[in-house]
Amino acid sequence: MNELPLSALVGALVGLILLSACFSGSETALMTLNRYRLRHRARQGHRGSKLALRLLDKPDRLIGLILLGNNFVNVLASMLATLVALELWGESALTLAAVVLTLVILIFAEVAPKTFAALHPELLALPASYVYTPMLKLLYPLVRVVNLLANGTLRLLGMRPQSGSSDALSSEELRTVVSEAGTLIPKAHQEMLTNVLDIQKVSVDDIMVPRSEIQGIDLDEDWDEIADQLSNASNSRLPVYNESIDQVVGFIFLRDLIGRDLRQLEIEGFRTLLREPYFVPEGTSLTRQLVNFQRHRRRIGLVVDEYGDILGLITLEDILEEIVGEFTTDRIPSSRDIHPQADGSYICTGTTQLRELNRLFGWRLATDGPKTLNGLILEYLEMIPEPGTTFLVADHPVEIVQTRDNAVRSVRIYPQLTARGRRAPGVAELPVPSGQEQEAD
Repeated sequence: MNELPLSALVGALVGLILLSACFSGSETALMTLNRYRLRHRARQGHRGSKLALRLLDKPDRLIGLILLGNNFVNVLASMLATLVALELWGESALTLAAVVLTLVILIFAEVAPKTFAALHPELLALPASYVYTPMLKLLYPLVRVVNLLANGTLRLLGMRPQSGSSDALSSEELRTVVSEAGTLIPKAHQEMLTNVLDIQKVSVDDIMVPRSEIQGIDLDEDWDEIADQLSNASNSRLPVYNESIDQVVGFIFLRDLIGRDLRQLEIEGFRTLLREPYFVPEGTSLTRQLVNFQRHRRRIGLVVDEYGDILGLITLEDILEEIVGEFTTDRIPSSRDIHPQADGSYICTGTTQLRELNRLFGWRLATDGPKTLNGLILEYLEMIPEPGTTFLVADHPVEIVQTRDNAVRSVRIYPQLTARGRRAPGVAELPVPSGQEQEAD
């Protein structure tokens, strides 16, 4: 080795430092690759992506190979640096040579290449996969021994290296991916994708039409009244029952009445047009119910409790609106429960769903307790309020307009207060029960 010229030693040392930089940079690049983009490119037939995926399927082998090569190169570089120092300055410069070599490796073979690799992983990782694939086959026995020793150490610490970490994303992680997609996904599509993730947390109880608001046909009424009700119905599908909704006999689809003279149809002819009733257990998630509607080819069902009592009505359109939003361009005026006023306030019925308020006003009212505005107010105030009572909900002044039959029938909701916190005259801010209200963003 001493017979080699100094220039050759220096050149070899520089080459080893560059080789160490390649090992370090490619390690970071391979480990920071976007796995989903890599799989996409592999499906398109990109060879480098396929090789990189195969290497990453066994990360312990890949890391063992890279570190084996990197440490060998660094040890060899330290030996050459020692020889260069001896040639130039003698034994007194060995300490200085070690310090200088450490700084050079740290800067040029570690920090700089790893930073570049983190910023441009594909630029280094894909070419490196062409080198590491045959290199792994060549050095596999040595790498295998290193892996066995390393994995054995991990097992002693109670870890299982083979189990690895899954690339599967949770719903919250998927939400983050969608929200950070930026201009790659239109905002409307982002909202639909996040709504799809949300409906698995929502049950039919949250969006059903309450029992008290179900519009149906009572067969015990005179046929003339039934005919008038069918002629003026606002819904295309109606439940049909005897005396009470609990005695439902089926559904009538108004399209089945097209071309028929309702005055001459009579009750018996009407019964032959009824569809079999479909029941949905309470607490069924929207994702499950969407599948059930598709499987049974249904579009409407009655939600029942464990005793078989009718709790409400759910339709396929209700579930789809949770995903794509309302089917009208001006959502608030079209709501049957929310009516805009000339002064900018809204008159809402007590049966208004809290989810609808959250969606329309940007509130974040908890929906794991009361489902309606009436339920929220009663739990909020712990009493049945008198008309004229005012308080704040999510910085919106709320005024009780009408109460009847031990329930709040209608309330007036004013626009949100200004940032300075000015309140409408006579509005008092009451303490909010924990978990029932959060400030809107």
